[in-house]
Amino acid sequence: MDKLNICNIFIVFASLFFCGCTEKQEPVMTPWGTELKQDADPADDGNDSQYSVDELQQNGEMIALTITGPDTYYDYHGHGLGVQYMMCEDFASYIGVSLRVEVCRDTTEMINKLLKGEGDIIALPLSRHVKGAAKLRFCGAANPKTHAGWAVAAGNTSLADSVNAWYKPDMLGKTQARENYLLSAASIRRHVYALYIDRSRGILSSYDAFFKRYAPEAGLDWHILAAQCYQESCYDPHAQSWAGASGLMQLMPQTAYRMGVPDGMLFDPEQNIAAGARYMGHLMAKLSDIPNHEDRVCFALASYNGGLGHVRDAQALARKYGGNPNQWSSVSQYILMLSNPAYYQDEVVKYGYMRGSETVNYVNSIRSRYGRF
Repeated sequence: MDKLNICNIFIVFASLFFCGCTEKQEPVMTPWGTELKQDADPADDGNDSQYSVDELQQNGEMIALTITGPDTYYDYHGHGLGVQYMMCEDFASYIGVSLRVEVCRDTTEMINKLLKGEGDIIALPLSRHVKGAAKLRFCGAANPKTHAGWAVAAGNTSLADSVNAWYKPDMLGKTQARENYLLSAASIRRHVYALYIDRSRGILSSYDAFFKRYAPEAGLDWHILAAQCYQESCYDPHAQSWAGASGLMQLMPQTAYRMGVPDGMLFDPEQNIAAGARYMGHLMAKLSDIPNHEDRVCFALASYNGGLGHVRDAQALARKYGGNPNQWSSVSQYILMLSNPAYYQDEVVKYGYMRGSETVNYVNSIRSRYGRF
């Protein structure tokens, strides 16, 4: 075969190859009838997924992206706290929508979610020099030192303008003062501060019969339940916190419902104590992996106050860093560490920041009072 024929054959095959590569592929359709853009960059396609204020109001919800921390967002007895979160909640109320929070690991995840349309606003002071800033529109607080502010997608002028119209420079200080009040004892409405009736004769309160009746259901000494009740409400059956915790055992309404309290009976002393005991029993059962009974009681008390998820996080930290995950004296140290970003941002932590000192003091106070009983 001469060289000319070989070249012709090569040209034919090359033409067929390149034609096949450039042949237009059949479009891939989504179930709702639109063409799927297979090679699109999600970050570049985000503007179509951004909702204006009018659209948010029609949907009735705004999604805020944040990270866990004492100033940004954290769960406190089933309620969100953190100055930035509280301000975002106020802004959501201002435009007439509910607020949903998506907690991210870091700023990169927040920005990616925002640009993909998986969130509406980044509700924390974000540096204007952060990677990806060119695709963002900053709004709200403008700190002259850090040049940080909240952010929306660059094309979402409607939402940015609304934030700027709502924001006032004194909001941060006022919101911080409001959070400080909510975290203080003054925020709990108590009508009486009951003292022990006659401790020398073993009579601690008017509710001792209920403690004795229901503590065994939780596998507890009734004195522990009595000490816990005093810590929660000072034996005031009408005590109520800003978060909605109510009655002698400071039960949240949803917890009381799960524990069988009938409607309208949350402040009934017997019903409240019985439900509190059942909830302690529920936590004791969840913590059946703790072999020592005294340690398990401490873990259950900590979970009652700070949440089982946070206690499990502290156990995970203890396990990772050489502590004993089944011993209260060890795990309590890691509960305290959950207020330190080096630990609440650890990869083994699922529930983020917590006010650990409050929970440890809660357990220690109950144990101390129990020892005096």
